[in-house]
Amino acid sequence: MNSVEPLEIAEDSTGSLLIVDDIETNRDLLVRRLRHLSLRTACAADGAEALEMLRRQPFDLVLLDIMMPVMDGFEVLTRMKRDIATRHIPVIMITAMDDVAAAARCIEMGAEDYLAKPFNPILLKARVDACLERKRLYDQELRYRMQIEQQNDQLEDRVRRQVYELSEAQLAAIFAMSKLAESRDPETGEHLERMREYCKALSEQLSRTPKYRRIIDRTFIDNIYAASPLHDIGKVGVDDSVLLKPGSLNDEEWRQMRKHPLIGAETLRQVDRQHPGNAFIRTGIDIAEYHHEKWDGSGYPYGSKEEGIPLVARILALGDVYDALTSRRCYKAAFDHDKSRAIIVEGEGRHFDPEVVAAFLEIEEEFRRIRLAYQDPDEE
Repeated sequence: MNSVEPLEIAEDSTGSLLIVDDIETNRDLLVRRLRHLSLRTACAADGAEALEMLRRQPFDLVLLDIMMPVMDGFEVLTRMKRDIATRHIPVIMITAMDDVAAAARCIEMGAEDYLAKPFNPILLKARVDACLERKRLYDQELRYRMQIEQQNDQLEDRVRRQVYELSEAQLAAIFAMSKLAESRDPETGEHLERMREYCKALSEQLSRTPKYRRIIDRTFIDNIYAASPLHDIGKVGVDDSVLLKPGSLNDEEWRQMRKHPLIGAETLRQVDRQHPGNAFIRTGIDIAEYHHEKWDGSGYPYGSKEEGIPLVARILALGDVYDALTSRRCYKAAFDHDKSRAIIVEGEGRHFDPEVVAAFLEIEEEFRRIRLAYQDPDEE
């Protein structure tokens, strides 16, 4: 293999050219004929050498002889067009006068043009100029496209940050609203913090099961985590005499108390009507409206049953009951984990979705950890 001829750099060069021909006199002739175009030129004596040069440095145009030793022009062209780094470099094939059919084959393979030996100076300049201009326009378009993509990425990043900040502010406001509703019941303490951790843990466990692997994704988990504090927001519409009553509720008081899922859902529906399409709000509506329904249909407000109850509500229902069981109330002491676990297992298929109970049993130690991490102030 001949050594690689150095790249000749012309002042104020308008592009770079690689000449590939196994005959040195042809290479020299092309260099002389094209010198006035102020091109940076380099030469290779065969196809393998040309590909090595193309790997080391970019070129704007390749003049490629067809008949060469080691690797012919057909193989070089094929490899160039397969390589993402070189496929957009224009190629002008060099062919003998009586081998125009081979040049036509190269055009079909992706070459831009061809030149027949002996070279016509006018055609040579015209075709080289045309290919260089095509490459210049391609590079310009590529630069513009990259600039646009960069600007779009920057804009998307800015919008993403703004949406995140807005979402965080909205979630903080909604959480504060939920805390305000909760504050009317002074015994609930860290209830909201525990609820979202329970819901997240159950959702993540269910997402590992074949049934829910495609249903529970990161968005589902994020939404139930953020929306779970809204479950009892409807209690703001329940009279204090009912909500704060220390003893048992009579029938009329129970009727009032059982309205809080509907009050909460309607409050969130008003938000949804003003700002439709928000998945987080839709999750909050399902949670607020259905979290007191039971698997066997004995819950309220509708008596929905089994999978007629939204999944988010079925998940939250177990966490809500576990938290109530393990918390002190004015009418009962806090139950320990084992007793609470037994009550939940007893409610499988009646109060609770059996698959949610199964998920709970798989991660019950996580429930213990959450309960300890978010203790009520009077328990510390």
